Amino acid sequence: MKNTIQNLILGCALGALATGACAADPKPIKALLLTGGCCHDYDNQKTIIPQGVNARAHVEWTVIQDPSKGTSGSKLFYKEPDWAKGYDVVVHNECFADDKDLSWVESAVKPHREGVPAVVIHCAMHCYRAPTNEWFKFCGVTSHRHGSHFAYPLKNVNPLHPVMKGFPEIWQTPKEELYHVATVWPNTIPLGSGYSPETKKDEVCIWVNTYGQGRVFGTTVGHYNQTMQAPEFMDVLARGLLWACDKLGEDGKPLPGYGPKPAK
Repeated sequence: MKNTIQNLILGCALGALATGACAADPKPIKALLLTGGCCHDYDNQKTIIPQGVNARAHVEWTVIQDPSKGTSGSKLFYKEPDWAKGYDVVVHNECFADDKDLSWVESAVKPHREGVPAVVIHCAMHCYRAPTNEWFKFCGVTSHRHGSHFAYPLKNVNPLHPVMKGFPEIWQTPKEELYHVATVWPNTIPLGSGYSPETKKDEVCIWVNTYGQGRVFGTTVGHYNQTMQAPEFMDVLARGLLWACDKLGEDGKPLPGYGPKPAK
């Protein structure tokens, strides 16, 4: 009997090393999605993003949507100094270009500078245009405008990076907005780009950034719901979120316990 129990314990230990089956699954990544503002279908995107990511990663979501449909709002987001406390990552999918108060911008970026990971999507790059570059340094790029809406070939310019593992060499996007990027900040690593016939150059549209102690994944892709629902977009978004949280393997797959959970 003693030998049987010892064998069971040994078998479980060996199995745990191989599969993790005897260890408790890690807790889900706690993500805060901040959304709302001008010019986009945030009413539906607040559902599209969590559902798409959860089909690919183990994430628990809190969603805060500012009801404002204009370029000034976000007063629900950063008014408390510890607004990001308890979250493993913050996803910024908001559009508030006219919120320019310096103290407000500092409140927004401080948790990320101190180590809270972030994901910045599309119009987040056009937010908080205070008379400093701090928001843009956090995002990783500076952009003040976009071109016309058109489908463009998005090139994988860093296929060895874990975030881009599995991303096609070229993805023909649906009709989209290609943002014009004026500055790529020094800590930013470009991952994807699209050619603009208006600026006559490749515009960075997927990247990773380090801001202080925090990791940031960013993309200017995501104007239309059709684009967000495309598998190529949602795959890279999920990998980017996992990378920001340091839960993505070098092979581009979630670390054990952070992959999608089967439906109950």
